[in-house]
Amino acid sequence: MCCFLVPLVQAIATTAFRKTHAASVSHPDANLFVRHLPALEKMLWGGTLMLIVDHVINGELTWRFPFFTALTLDGGGGVMLREMLTVGVPMSLVLTVAWMIYAVMKERRAHSLSAR
Repeated sequence: MCCFLVPLVQAIATTAFRKTHAASVSHPDANLFVRHLPALEKMLWGGTLMLIVDHVINGELTWRFPFFTALTLDGGGGVMLREMLTVGVPMSLVLTVAWMIYAVMKERRAHSLSAR
């Protein structure tokens, strides 16, 4: 229904952070997670786009107001909030942890290659 709203908000926040701190993202002495922020950004935007397409195909998201089919039902707002909390938040957390593992592994590989 609306689980994609959580990674969408996270993608917007990540993009805003990257654009306001552009110099630190490209700086070689930056935190390893800051250096790999563009990868998280791409993962979030790509996942959000795929979820939006999936919700449109399944009829859970429409092109006319109120856009979310759950909002046409009584208590639909509560259903949407519950889905965001039980599906959207865990999905964003898992994606962020996967990105953190990716960033650490990429750094380790870069250090092992430069040590040779």
